[in-house]
Amino acid sequence: MENTQIKKIPNVSSSPHFRSKLTTHGEMLDVIIAMIPITLWGAYHFGLRSLAVVAITVAASVLFEYLYEKAMHLPITINDLSAVVTGMILALNMPPQIPFWVPVIGAAFSIIVVKQLYGGLGQNFMNPALAGRCFLHISFAGLMTDFSCAKIGYDALTSATPLAQIENGTFDGTLLDLFLGNHAGTIGEVSVLCLLIGIVYMLYKNVITIQIPASYLITFAVFEFIAGGFNPTFVLMQLMSGGILFGACFMANDYVTSPVTHKGQILYGIFLGIMTGVIRTFAPSAEGVSYSILLGNLLVPIFERYTIPTAFGKGGSKK
Repeated sequence: MENTQIKKIPNVSSSPHFRSKLTTHGEMLDVIIAMIPITLWGAYHFGLRSLAVVAITVAASVLFEYLYEKAMHLPITINDLSAVVTGMILALNMPPQIPFWVPVIGAAFSIIVVKQLYGGLGQNFMNPALAGRCFLHISFAGLMTDFSCAKIGYDALTSATPLAQIENGTFDGTLLDLFLGNHAGTIGEVSVLCLLIGIVYMLYKNVITIQIPASYLITFAVFEFIAGGFNPTFVLMQLMSGGILFGACFMANDYVTSPVTHKGQILYGIFLGIMTGVIRTFAPSAEGVSYSILLGNLLVPIFERYTIPTAFGKGGSKK
């Protein structure tokens, strides 16, 4: 009987070769859960009207996505919750007393102009919620920078934001006030404690990685330490005021508009930290997070181009 040798042929199949249980719906749901603490604090601190702002903005974002996809005969994607996340981020960047029609316009710009016209989720070249906020800030500057808000239990929240007071040298609050969120500001940026709860949750769920927020915040802290005359208290006030924490963890980490390479993410974070510091220190505006991230979004292809790892077996040194 002739001996035969059976050759083992490897099973070659098309991608994906690695499968994961992660879904867009699940990832977006985790981001929504992470934003619940700051949303609830905004409702407690500023009153229930802030919840109405969030609800209307989210509803408008979902509605505009549905109407556009229906009109263009595209698959309906509202179940992936990405429009909900866009609406929440946009709303949490709003003053609590903003007229309801303003965030509706912002939702239309974010969803239709920035997201859908470029192909929908995964195709937009900048963060839709941030683009919508900047569009509103340019179009309705007075309404977007009016932080006067009365609430039962407080005399009145009519002062400028702590960041503006710090820039003017008139800040009379404490670091504890900044940490807890007992001051004026947008709905989602005031409470550092609630922001940290959301950040820890997203890190635990692997929704975000540490590279971008860490490089962003460390670079910004070093910049402000130098610009502030080597004063650590000034650095802490800068880190705990304005939208720096919200932006570093909820907006700069957007999957579509941030680098995919580790080195690119670090360079991206360093760029954001420097730009935010430059705008806060030298520009007339006390803030700078939104414009820094949008500018960084535009430069992401460059960060990725020069940080792509060398493919295995290619470009090795020849002996």
